[in-house]
Amino acid sequence: MTLGGLLALGYTVVVSYKRASTSVNNGNGSLSLENIDSLGETFMVLRGTDRKTVGEEALRMGINGPWITKSYLELILERKGVPRLNSPPPLFNTSTSNQERPIVTPRPIRVTPNLVTHLEDLSQPWTRSPTKSKMEPILATWHFISSDPLHADSSVVEFSHEATTDPVSFRDTIKLAPMPDSYDLDRGLLLAVQAIQALLENKGLPVIVGIGGPSGSGKTSLAHKMANIVGCEVVSLESYYKSEQVKDFKYDDFSSLDLSLLSKNIGDIRKGRRTKVPIFDLETGARTGFKELEVSEDCGVIIFEGVYALHPDIRKSLDFWIAVVGGVHSHLISRVQRDKSRVGSFLSQNDIMMTVFPMFQQYIEPHLVHAHLKIRNDFDPVLSPESSLFVLKSNKQVACEDILKILDPEKLFSSAQNFIDIYLRIPGIPTNGQLTESDCIRVRICEGRFALLIREPIREGNFIIQPKVDFDISISTVAGLLNLGYQAVAYIEASAFIYQDGKILIEVDHLQNAPSPYLQIKGVNKEAVAAAGSMLKLDGSYTTKSYLQIILERLPAMERSSSGINPQQAARLQELVEFIQSQGSSSASESSPCREVSPIEGIIEDMQSRIKRLERWHTINTVLWTFLMSALVGYSLYQRRHQ
Repeated sequence: MTLGGLLALGYTVVVSYKRASTSVNNGNGSLSLENIDSLGETFMVLRGTDRKTVGEEALRMGINGPWITKSYLELILERKGVPRLNSPPPLFNTSTSNQERPIVTPRPIRVTPNLVTHLEDLSQPWTRSPTKSKMEPILATWHFISSDPLHADSSVVEFSHEATTDPVSFRDTIKLAPMPDSYDLDRGLLLAVQAIQALLENKGLPVIVGIGGPSGSGKTSLAHKMANIVGCEVVSLESYYKSEQVKDFKYDDFSSLDLSLLSKNIGDIRKGRRTKVPIFDLETGARTGFKELEVSEDCGVIIFEGVYALHPDIRKSLDFWIAVVGGVHSHLISRVQRDKSRVGSFLSQNDIMMTVFPMFQQYIEPHLVHAHLKIRNDFDPVLSPESSLFVLKSNKQVACEDILKILDPEKLFSSAQNFIDIYLRIPGIPTNGQLTESDCIRVRICEGRFALLIREPIREGNFIIQPKVDFDISISTVAGLLNLGYQAVAYIEASAFIYQDGKILIEVDHLQNAPSPYLQIKGVNKEAVAAAGSMLKLDGSYTTKSYLQIILERLPAMERSSSGINPQQAARLQELVEFIQSQGSSSASESSPCREVSPIEGIIEDMQSRIKRLERWHTINTVLWTFLMSALVGYSLYQRRHQ
C-alpha cells in the first residue's frame, strides 16, 4: 500500500525525517554513516546478521561505544519532549497559535490479554493442534506476579525499571506471569527476547532460560536464534546423557540425564561461579570432557534446551520457561493418519500420539502447559524448500585426492560412518506391484541413533532436493510405528566416507549389494554443488534414483514385488525388527535393570568396530595425501625461486 493510500484511510503523519547514508560492506558486516536532518547529527551504525561478528568487528575497528539502542523516532521524540509510547500522553492546550504545533504521541494499538495467575487455568489443546490463531494479540506485554503464596492473588506487577528498591528481595518474590495464548515462531522469538530483557531489568543477573518440547519441534533452532540476538550460550541437555543409558537406546528416558551434574551447573551459574559443563559425543555414546561456562556482566543469560527442559525437577531452577510444539513432530502424526486412511482405517491424533510418542504424552506434554511462553512451530522443514539440500549423485569413480583438491583445506573435515536404512510401509497401500520410496517411511540407524525421513525427495533435472535436517527419533517411536501396523519391507546397509568444508559436503557411499560406490555432492547453494560436480568431471553421469531403487533393480524380476526384501537379508532384518520392538516396549514402560542380550547388539557392535577401522584408515590416507600435496607445493615454489 502506498503512502497516499494510508493517508486516505485516515492515517496522519506525526513524525518525519530525512536520512542521508554512506555505507561500506566488508562481507562480515556493514558500516554506515547516517545523517538525520531533524536531529542535526551524524550516527555511525554497524550492522550484521550475527551479534558476535558485529561485536568483534567493532573491537577490530577500536570502537568501544557508548552505543545507542534507541531508534531515530525515539531520539526525535525525546528532543521534542514527547514521552515514550508506554507513558500517558501529555495534555496540550488546544488553542491555536503561530507557534510550532506540538507533536502528540500516537496512541498504540494494544489488545491486553486476560492474564492468568493460576497455572490450572491454562488450556492444553495447543499442544495437539499447533495451528495459527485467527485472533492473536497485536501487542503483548510481559508482567510479573508474586511467587509468595500469601500474595498469589494480588494484582499483577507490570515490569519497569522502578519496580522495586530492593532488587534481592524482589528477585525472590516475583516471577513471570504466563502468557495465556500460544504464538507462532516469529512472534514467540520476539516475546522471548522481550521477556529476557524484562528479567534482566527487574531481577538482575543471571537469567536462566529453559526451552522444552518434543523432538523435531524446533527447540534448538529457536535457542540459537535467541542466543544470536541476546549474545549468550546455549547448553543442550543431550550433553548430560549417561553413557550406560545411551547404549540402551534410551534417549527419551528422563533417567538418561545426569540430574546431579545439571543441578550443580545451574547452581554454580546462579551464584555467579564458573562451572564445568559436560561434552557428550553422540557418535561414541560417551562423555569426552568438559568445557568451562561462566555468566558475565556483558551477558548474564544461559539457555538450556532439551526434551525435558521443563520437567519439574529442572524448571524449578529456571527463570523463564518456553515450550515449543509442532514442526516435524506434527508432520509424522499427519503422515501416519494419511497412510492409515489409504488402507481404509482411521486413527485419531490421540491414538497415534499414545503409540508413536508414548514418552511425550506421559512425561513431556504435561509439563509444557506450565510454560511462561508457548510457541507453535508452524514451519515444517520437511515441506519447506528453504531448508533443503541440493544433491548430485553419481556412481562414476573419483579418486580421494581429486575430492580434496576442490575443498577448502583450511576448513576441511572428514569422517567415516556406517548406517542401516529400514523402509517401513503399511500393508494394503495401493501400488502398481512395485515398492516405491513415496509409500515408505525410512528409518536410518547410524551411530546407534535413529533418524527419520518421511518425505520423498523432490527431483529436478539432475538434482535431488531433500530436507536439510535429520529428524532424530527414539527407538520407542520406531516400535510404535511397527505396532500401528507398519512392516519392514526393505533393508540397506552401507558405509560412507564424508568430506566437507562448510560449503560443500561430499559423501562416498559403499552399498553392501552394489558393485561400485556412489558419490553424493550436497550443499544449500545449487550453483556451488553444480560447480563441484563439474570440477570432478561428473557431468553426464548423474542419477536421481534412490538407493532403494538401485538395490531393487539389482534383484531378480520375481523378487521386485511390493515386499522388496532381499531374501539373503530377511533373517537379519527380522532380528533388527524384533530388537526394536523389545527395546521400544521397555523404553515406553519402566525399564528393568536386567536386560536380555539380543543378537542385533552384535550387529551394532560390529558396525562400531568397522567405523573405527574406517576412521583410522581414512585418517592415515588423509595425512599421507596432505603431506604429499605439501611436498609438491614446496618443490614447485623452490623451482620458481631458482628460475
